[in-house]
Amino acid sequence: MERGMGEGLKAMLAKPIKLADQVAKQAGSGQCFRPECKDLRARAEKLAEVLRQAARADLYERPAERIVNGTMQALAKAGAMAKRCFDSHSRLRRFLSFNPVSGFPRTLALLDTAVEDVAWLIRISSPRADAVDGDDDDLRGMPNIAQNDPILFLIWDHIARLHTGSLAVRADSASTLASLARDNPHFAKLIVEEDGVVPLVRLLKEGSDDGQEAAATALGLLGRDDASVDRLIHAGVCAVYAATLKEPPMRVQAAVAEAIASLASHSKICQDLFAQTNSVVRHLVSHLAAGTIQEHSRYSVAGSSSRSTGTATPPPEPMRSLHSVVLASTPSMLPGTSTYSANEPPEASNAAQQPARNNQMQSAAAGRTTTTNRVTAPPPTRPQLSSNGSSGRGSREAEDPATKARMKAMAAKALWKLAHGHPGVCKNITESRALLCFARLLEKGDGGAGTHLQFYSAMAIMEITRVAEHNLPLRQSAFKPSSPPAKAVAEQLLCIVRNGEHDDDDLLLPCITALGCLSRTFTASETRVIGPLVRLLDDREPPVTKEAIVALTKFACNENHLHVTHSKAIVDHGGARHLVQLVYLGDQLQVEALILLCYVALHVPESEELAQAGVLAVLLWASKQAQLVQDLRVDPLLSKAKGRLDLFQSRGSII
Repeated sequence: MERGMGEGLKAMLAKPIKLADQVAKQAGSGQCFRPECKDLRARAEKLAEVLRQAARADLYERPAERIVNGTMQALAKAGAMAKRCFDSHSRLRRFLSFNPVSGFPRTLALLDTAVEDVAWLIRISSPRADAVDGDDDDLRGMPNIAQNDPILFLIWDHIARLHTGSLAVRADSASTLASLARDNPHFAKLIVEEDGVVPLVRLLKEGSDDGQEAAATALGLLGRDDASVDRLIHAGVCAVYAATLKEPPMRVQAAVAEAIASLASHSKICQDLFAQTNSVVRHLVSHLAAGTIQEHSRYSVAGSSSRSTGTATPPPEPMRSLHSVVLASTPSMLPGTSTYSANEPPEASNAAQQPARNNQMQSAAAGRTTTTNRVTAPPPTRPQLSSNGSSGRGSREAEDPATKARMKAMAAKALWKLAHGHPGVCKNITESRALLCFARLLEKGDGGAGTHLQFYSAMAIMEITRVAEHNLPLRQSAFKPSSPPAKAVAEQLLCIVRNGEHDDDDLLLPCITALGCLSRTFTASETRVIGPLVRLLDDREPPVTKEAIVALTKFACNENHLHVTHSKAIVDHGGARHLVQLVYLGDQLQVEALILLCYVALHVPESEELAQAGVLAVLLWASKQAQLVQDLRVDPLLSKAKGRLDLFQSRGSII
């Protein structure tokens, strides 16, 4: 809601005020039952008074509508009672008509309830003059209209606090609303319906650090259905999130990144809006890269700055991994490149730059102007830039390690959710340094911070490769065999799959999927991928085995131009024996194992290993199993595979 009472609400209040005056006038003119009529008149006059106070206040419209409706019903009954009292003035009519005394207690109680509800509405809609930070934490009474729905009252009260409370109170209310929205989707929908979005957006823009963090979290939890998403979009949540990602403190930025992940996972519309604002992806990648790939500057080759000083550059440190080679060969990693020089922490500079700094200090002392390779401090009139290129109340160096780790994890999670099925976002991500960051994070993780950073990075890579599998331009630009980032990603995926018996399956599964999606990017000389995948077919949990089968199928299927080479590699690593066992005993894995076995039989029917494993007998047995052949993928493939094996192998050698 917007602050300030609209014309509709003023017109709505005018009706009960007029009706309350009529009831008071009518009850005061009664000729009989004078004590009861006097009570009725007093209640009506008091209700008219509080209604006029409400008309002069800026009311919270959602409860106001319900309270006004309840007040109108109470006044309608009071008016009927007053009319009957007015008409019952003669003895004869009093004797012949129904005695209205019995209805007075109920009518008076309804008027008392209406007075209390209107007074509560005025109270929550008006800021307290004596409220100070942390001194407004009492619930300001429960209106009678909400007795049957206390959660609704709780939502009303905290939304009203977002309008009228101090900064500390507003932060606490936003946190409570976030907890309600997290616990129950119905509560999240109620918060949106009761006009809680706009004050939360305002708090995200103007609140304290605690308030901004709570508001960002709450808004991210509200977009559970299309109607709620429309309200969030109309309130400008996407644009506010994009702007907040640029401004410290980091814990607010982490909450925003987590909220972006939540909204993107629940709404395709929000995903599209964040994709249109390329700055969202850019800032998330910046947070992901800070402290991830800059620390490898010691692996970089010499840049122009070392040559300009005339100082010899020390020989580079030996490369210790493929990732180091990738970083050293990437243009953005050169010391003289401005891609992220503003993001470089002061302590991350390498030893090769120290002589240049000494010369610069000497030149400054002599009054000479020297061109430096470091970022120049801004003028005093400009806000100091933080290490991630943003201005605000803090800097990356001042943040604690736990906050940095959470920020990085939430950035990876947001990129994962944004990339899901969206070629535009995937293109923006792959054109940045994100793939190198993901490769590094897969290699090192979060240093034991417990943020699931490795998992989020693996899921982001998986979503990008899923899109690239069916998007040729993206696959050719981001995952071409000569691309250093693509090499780094493939190396780390393969490392995790190769050591799969020691890793958590939650991390292993997306890495297997990503390798399968990249199957058409591997060259014929790349022979290291098949073996680790085949080894996962042997005595693993069903989800891992199934994902390995699906990945190998993408290597061996007809759509892969190297299907013959890959099929031979599957056989050479003992895949036929494992697949035969899975077809016979694999339960829910039988169909997928049979499909892969058929592709292998089609492409290398002359293999002696297939004959020794009894593949033809398995295919003959499978053709008689109704639960296998009823799959539309199996029947034509199975017939072709049996025909090829019949042609190249004798039955006697396999029976």
